[in-house]
Amino acid sequence: MTPFIDLGIDKKIVQALAENSITQPTEIQQKAVPILLKGEQDFIGLAQTGTGKTAAFGLPLLQHIDVKRQFIQALVLSPTRELGQQIAKQMLLFSKYLPHVAVQAVYGGIPLGPQIRALKRSPQVLVATPGRLIDLVERRAVDLTRVTRLVLDEADEMLNMGFKPAIDQILSFLPRERSIWLFSATMPQEINLLVHRYMAKDHVTVKLSPNNVVNENIEHQYMVCSADAKQNALQVLLDTDKSKQSIIFCRTKAAAQRIAQSLMRTGVHADSLHGDLSQNKRDKVMRDFKNHGIQALVATDVAARGIDVKDLHYVVHYNLPEQFEYYTHRSGRTARAGKKGISLCLVTQQEVKTVRQISRTLGIQFKQVEGPSKEGVARQRLTDWAKKIAKAPATRIDSSLLQMAEEEFSKFSKEELIAKLVTNL
Repeated sequence: MTPFIDLGIDKKIVQALAENSITQPTEIQQKAVPILLKGEQDFIGLAQTGTGKTAAFGLPLLQHIDVKRQFIQALVLSPTRELGQQIAKQMLLFSKYLPHVAVQAVYGGIPLGPQIRALKRSPQVLVATPGRLIDLVERRAVDLTRVTRLVLDEADEMLNMGFKPAIDQILSFLPRERSIWLFSATMPQEINLLVHRYMAKDHVTVKLSPNNVVNENIEHQYMVCSADAKQNALQVLLDTDKSKQSIIFCRTKAAAQRIAQSLMRTGVHADSLHGDLSQNKRDKVMRDFKNHGIQALVATDVAARGIDVKDLHYVVHYNLPEQFEYYTHRSGRTARAGKKGISLCLVTQQEVKTVRQISRTLGIQFKQVEGPSKEGVARQRLTDWAKKIAKAPATRIDSSLLQMAEEEFSKFSKEELIAKLVTNL
């Protein structure tokens, strides 16, 4: 595999990558970086989440920055706040040894004041969500008239979320002489129309080979149960090992809230992530999840974009996604950085045919698994409880209280006492 230095990436950026154990380019990076380093052509990159798209456009973008010019030269549009934050975080990582390159993210959900002040420091790379960017332009807080490169990340998702008018408006703010780098998982008709209207006819398209679309380190599973039994199956699954974190995907905000609340009532550390949350609440939920204060994060597809959590053991598809392409976005939350992971679908018998369609469309193999039995969960709970008791330090208590307890229990045998304790566990 060709190393980054041979692709033309600057030694200072390669050093920053190496310090974060990023040494070998992914397929999309190998194919896109040499083209984008040339600079002027419009570009389309078709690749799924988890394939390294941010570095594919981020590394060339940084090398094109003219450090002598203190104004916005590159704009990256993101459909969600979380993804925008993640892109900016990675761009800052890549530019660690480029002291004169500044990256700034702007997005909705937080006050405008701090972002306006940050923009006065003249960043050269701006990462933005469409709505907040338009607001800042209309307030004359940001100038896009000298942007030479525009990146549309997760373009299909932006259009699905209704951002087409916003994209049209933002493009009107940019100079006519600019390059567009469009990255998307799919090419629906709306994107084709956008390409036809705004991109040069000689644009370059790079598409990942089908065999590399889905992460090979993910084991794809499905479990058959009735619609009414899904909640119990999920509960049993989470109870088998509370040390492992998961993201549970639902289609609607209401379902995400309902499932998270139900899990919390049964003692699972859970919370929900969806579009109705304030930015402060979203940040708190993600902070708790990354700090392992939450075992199960119940999320909608859009809200989960940009989530990057290390060592996430598995994702659960409580509801199958509306579009098959979303399956790879979801499952790509696990098995990151070379780790192994599980993607589990909870499906009714009628939905098994949809699993088979996903399998054929995406070229992946699913394994049917049986749900953990209630008896197995009970045994695990008992074992965990017994070990906890055995490891607990014996603290000093009043001798008269100890004597009272001994007298109270003296009429029972050891076996009877254990049976009573287990019964009341």
